[in-house]
Amino acid sequence: MHKVSSLASLLMMSLMVTGVFADEHDFLSESRKVVKQFGGELKQELLAALNEGGPVTAISVCSQKAPVIAEELAAGKSWTIARTSLSVRSPRNAPDMWQQKTLESFAERKANGEDPGKMEHYEVVTVEGKDVFRYMKAIPVVEPCLTCHGQQLTHDLKSRLNELYPEDQAIGFSVGDIIGAFSVSMSMSSGFDSPQGQ
Repeated sequence: MHKVSSLASLLMMSLMVTGVFADEHDFLSESRKVVKQFGGELKQELLAALNEGGPVTAISVCSQKAPVIAEELAAGKSWTIARTSLSVRSPRNAPDMWQQKTLESFAERKANGEDPGKMEHYEVVTVEGKDVFRYMKAIPVVEPCLTCHGQQLTHDLKSRLNELYPEDQAIGFSVGDIIGAFSVSMSMSSGFDSPQGQ
């Protein structure tokens, strides 16, 4: 009887552990989908704005369109999605303690030779007694980013940035730098629904 009870306990523990890993894998997969969709839509908006009105027009995409895209992706869902950085353009995008720690680890990993384009980090944290899945994916600087975030900005662009973001820190980047990261937070008790189109 004791042996049967022990086997049952071991089996139950095994199932519980397997369930935890399955949950984390599902949340990781979903976070990647959300980030891919967010990044894709934001890129389309930025390129369209650059083509239509140039860099000064494109600034409004990050300040106005990005939050709207994030809200639409999160509408009715159990997650939040945002962008943050160690060098923010807007103070409202400043990282929390967990995000800052992750961003600093990304910087260290890059210094050790890792490709920023493949960097991600996730973990389950406890917030007010509830398990929350948190995920971040690094955003590497590519050529179009330099128009508004590079080392040589036009006079008109500098003036507009000073007007909109007097505390702007998001300039002086080069291709391959880490400009920031996408950040997703999901309540593990609420589950999730796939973003539209996925």
